Amino acid sequence: MEKFYCPECHRTYSVNATRWRCDCGSPLDLEFMPEFFTEKIVKRGPSLWRYREAIPIRKDQSILSMGEGLTPLEEMEFDGHRVLIKIDYLFPTGSYKDRGAAVLISKARELGILKVVEDSSGNAGSAIAAYCVRAGIGCDIYVPQSTSSGKLVQIQTYRANLKKIEGSREKTAQVTMEAAKKTYYASHCWNPYFLHGTKTFAFEIWEQMEWNAPDTLILPIGHGTLLLGAYIGFKELKEAGKVKKIPRLVGIQSTACAPLYQGFVKELEEAPSIIKGETMAEGIAIAEPVRGKQILKAIRETGGEILTVTEREVMPALREMGRRGHFIEPTSAATIAGLKKYLKSKGRKEVIVSSLTGTGLKAVEKIEIFGKSKDF
Repeated sequence: MEKFYCPECHRTYSVNATRWRCDCGSPLDLEFMPEFFTEKIVKRGPSLWRYREAIPIRKDQSILSMGEGLTPLEEMEFDGHRVLIKIDYLFPTGSYKDRGAAVLISKARELGILKVVEDSSGNAGSAIAAYCVRAGIGCDIYVPQSTSSGKLVQIQTYRANLKKIEGSREKTAQVTMEAAKKTYYASHCWNPYFLHGTKTFAFEIWEQMEWNAPDTLILPIGHGTLLLGAYIGFKELKEAGKVKKIPRLVGIQSTACAPLYQGFVKELEEAPSIIKGETMAEGIAIAEPVRGKQILKAIRETGGEILTVTEREVMPALREMGRRGHFIEPTSAATIAGLKKYLKSKGRKEVIVSSLTGTGLKAVEKIEIFGKSKDF
């Protein structure tokens, strides 16, 4: 049976509807024993629930699904290097956040939750709202006033109660945490069940690579929910004897907002305070990552690194992917720009997997504005 545990003070707690952080203030992890039965996996339908025994939902009737998961793993070539790209913008709400939302809201349903609150720069809010409306669970989504209009319309279409907060992304989180004192906090960064949804990214790669792990994963990091999920997933596979290694983790940040990069290069345990600049890659514009310490630890443990990209590098990457038939949001373009930078600096032969995390349809106005600018 699963339980919450604190990686800082090592307290443990039973799983319940009110607990979302440790009494010491740290985010909680989930103690859970996954199982992997390849003979069952290959016989199931093409969704993330094919890894049923590795996902911490007790009852099948609690599961909410729109067929999410098992997204394509496309081979592409960048500057003579073969790279595998996971096309995660093909999820029902247009981003990989559906992985986490499907599992988190299934757990909320299992716990008998009637209403949740969540704060988001857009994609997580859209995903939580969509799965809540499927579950018949009330939903308040708090977003920064500057969030792309496409994401706001999407959230409202799912019948969520949208609350726009003036100020920074961090101010939005503060307001939501106050609301979470009375309402279940379906947070994509605080709630560990979200990470046990995003970990299926690792399981799918493992299966699609014929039950092997790549050498390197190159992923965007704001709150780091995809990178940490991938780390958890491959760690579980390694502990189960299904793979021999956890891939090297390479995180990509915008130079305008790069607290984790600063923490990495300065050899700090946690991300330092920074002055946040403006970036079109709003999905990774997180000045105070909740699980920053865990992200840095995972990257160092795997021999990885963190790279930054400028605004001038994002738009060319977005245009290049358009020429390849992929209309992606700026955060995904930042990841591609970081991937290209990594390939130029390393030049080694290795199996690399990256991801297109969100569709460009979520940020049409921003893409149009930046696309017309002479600076880009």
